[in-house]
Formats: sequence, C-alpha cells, structure tokens
Amino acid sequence: MTDAGHREVSRARIALVTGANRGIGSEIAAQLAAEGVRVLAAAREPGAGDVTLDITRKDEIDALVELLKDGVDILVNNAAVSLDGFDAETARRTIGVNFFGTMNTTDALLPRMRTGGRIVMVSSGMGELSVVAPQLRARFDSPTLDRKTLIGLMESFVRDVADGVHKKKGWPSNAYSVSKVGVNALTRVLARELAGDRRGILVNAACPGWVRTRMGGGSAPRSPALGARTPVWLALLPDGGPSGGFFRDERPIPW
Repeated sequence: MTDAGHREVSRARIALVTGANRGIGSEIAAQLAAEGVRVLAAAREPGAGDVTLDITRKDEIDALVELLKDGVDILVNNAAVSLDGFDAETARRTIGVNFFGTMNTTDALLPRMRTGGRIVMVSSGMGELSVVAPQLRARFDSPTLDRKTLIGLMESFVRDVADGVHKKKGWPSNAYSVSKVGVNALTRVLARELAGDRRGILVNAACPGWVRTRMGGGSAPRSPALGARTPVWLALLPDGGPSGGFFRDERPIPW
C-alpha cells in the first residue's frame, strides 16, 4: 500500500472503489470525489491507486479491512477481468476474480459498513439471465436463492466447462457473461441478507452500458463519464432507496 493508503481513515464519508486506476472505475472515483466524498481508489498494480488490492488475495483484502477500521460508507465493486478465449482456465480465472473476488471483498468489508452504507456492483448487460438456458435461469432468478446455492451454481459452471458439458448444461461459452450473472444474483442475495440490518445498507447492481475503455474498446458509444453515472447515483442513494435492483441510466432493467 502507498503512504496514503496507510494513513488512518477519518470519520469523514468514505468510499472504496475497486479497479479504480482507469476507465469506469477511475471516473466513478472522480465523480464521487466531486460530490465531496473521500475516495480510496484501489488498484491491483502497486502505486496505481491509493491502496493496492487484488481482490483474489486474502492478505490484501485483510490489509484493506484493517485500514478501514473506522468504517466505510460506500463500496463500489468495479474490479473485473475479461479474458480472451474460452477454456477451463479462462472460466476458472474469470469466475475467481469477478464473482468470488467480489463476494469475498464485500463480505470482508460488511462489518466495517457504517449506517446508511451503499454497496454497488458494477455489472453488465452481458450478465442478463437471457444468456443462460431456461432451467438455469429459473434457479438464478428464484426468490429463495441463497448464498450456498449460488456458490454451487458458479462452481458448477467452472466444472462443466472443464468436463466439456457446459453447453449441454445450458451455459454460454462466455465466462464473463456467467460471472456477471453470478454478480447480479449475489446482489439480490445480499439485499435479502441485509434486509433486516439496522444499518440500512442498500445493495444494487449497475450496467454502465458499452463504454470506451480498455475492456470495452475504442468503438464503444459511451464515454467513461457516462458509464460511471449510474454507479455513482446508486452510491449516493438517499435512505429508503431501492435495494436488490439492476439499473442502467438510473432506471431499473430486467435481470
């Protein structure tokens, strides 16, 4: 971590944005800062942000939790990978970062979330449930879906790809899409888990649209500033706002 990352965090309004060294994450951090929020920009590469965070590394997550011992108000889970090709290793790595890394980071920071906390999952329209077969769609969309079942579904995708049966089981040949299906489902599960929490934490997912970033490519129609708008809006929701929803352009969209 940088010296800035090691400084004790004050009681000011704090936001942590993962994957904040470029693209949408960088723009989310800038827009939140413009709203008067103190932002900790987390990046995997040392020195690229205020704090170093590889969301697949428990030691770096633990160090972040210690840094935020005085609490955090906003968590924006933006860090993700989109790898070329499709095989068992691509599936394993993509699900490991985009789903399990996001889940583990969120779980570790939940005890540090202050009253009125906001958790934002930066997702994608590529994670809409239409990408999986109807039998899988029903399982992901079930109002009784719990964490154990969701984890099992994500592990089964990785296993089915390795076994060469993922198409037969109803999965697409796109690990990024499946990872975002999982992140969207995690959003709903977390919202239900936190429904009775006295802190009033809201959890929502945002689709930024197709944005001109290293991941999205130069021909994408949206700027990073536009892509960041809905995640920032969700991060700043007033008390009593929605939880467990999926939004694009500040409007709800289907799962």
